[in-house]
Amino acid sequence: MQVKIDRLGHLGDGIAHTDEMGVVYVPGGLPGEVAEGAVERGVMLAPKIVTPVPERIKAPCSHAKSCGGCQLQHASESFTAQWKEMVVRRALEAQGLEAEVLPCITSPSHSRRRASFSAKRTKKGALAGFHQKNSDVIVAVPNCTLVTPALVSSLKMVEALAVLGASRKHELSVQVTECLTGLDVAVTGGKPVDSAFRSALADLAREYDLARIAWDDEVLARRPATQRFGEADVVPPPGAFLQATRSGEAALLKGVLTAVQGAKRVADLFAGCGTFALPLAQNAEVLAVEGDKAMVQALDHGWRNAKGLKKVTSHSRDLFRNPLLPDEFAKIDAVVVDPPRAGAEAQIAQLAKSRIGQIAHVSCNPVTFARDCATLVAAGYRLGPVQVVDQFRWSTHVEVVAGLTFEG
Repeated sequence: MQVKIDRLGHLGDGIAHTDEMGVVYVPGGLPGEVAEGAVERGVMLAPKIVTPVPERIKAPCSHAKSCGGCQLQHASESFTAQWKEMVVRRALEAQGLEAEVLPCITSPSHSRRRASFSAKRTKKGALAGFHQKNSDVIVAVPNCTLVTPALVSSLKMVEALAVLGASRKHELSVQVTECLTGLDVAVTGGKPVDSAFRSALADLAREYDLARIAWDDEVLARRPATQRFGEADVVPPPGAFLQATRSGEAALLKGVLTAVQGAKRVADLFAGCGTFALPLAQNAEVLAVEGDKAMVQALDHGWRNAKGLKKVTSHSRDLFRNPLLPDEFAKIDAVVVDPPRAGAEAQIAQLAKSRIGQIAHVSCNPVTFARDCATLVAAGYRLGPVQVVDQFRWSTHVEVVAGLTFEG
């Protein structure tokens, strides 16, 4: 059948509304295009774009058709940025919120410094890369335009890990992170570690000059896997959360610093390893709260070994089950909150009662961001401009940062 695409869905597929079959999803389609193909269970299989729109471009990556790592390489950068801004506007409108949505800041190509590769052994050796879309088939990506050159080069190392410690039946998941001292590697899904395998891992780490390699709970560190947050050097635990690109991290940090400007005592909730807490400590005392004890220890160690920072007090606490209460904010001027995708509903409810003067809200999910902001606005806060950040280039992922001020 032939359909005209009305809009883009949240997973990046074109969506058409038809009289015959209702909603039809068109993979790789863009709004305004006419597509043709067989439809099965509401999805157009192998669609042919009959009438392309000007926003359609030639994918910059040679793996775009086979790899499922990117969803929007066929769309122009301006279209993708405007679409992500629209996603944020719709999320805000759904909660009855009005705010200025600032133009999207997009990370450049070859800037993703952290990636999770899949790898498995084959008859001839090993295969490493990303999965096909909606598939467990691994696609080699030697010309990937998303990750940094160091991560592209690491694919040979990932294959070597698969030869060393993967079975023919199961995949390895290999997270590779670029740090100041080299590559930091965390592996799951491989065979158990014994003395012989531990020695082989050490040889591989030397051969590829890795800073650190973690095989499940076994950690082999040749030198500290260091990241820098502000003026502090931090060694996150293996596999710890890190903003995907340096430019994206800088954009989010700028939004946070603007939102809490002038505050002398700041609480950073869901603080991770100190992405925001440690830069904030250049001008303010900081209370950093994070649920993961290993990340809290890394943050505290980074602060203690940095020079010229104000006091940072770090605590491990589950903010979903045990949020900070209003009286615990008595000596706090501003709060930074950067929760996972689920948002921070319980903590936001307590913040709404606290009447803290300034809040910086960072989020990787516009829907839960809007929900949590609506709670604060109902309690007397004003939502400032919302900065859209795209550090997952060519994907449907959207991040935002905004400031809220209490007006009573």
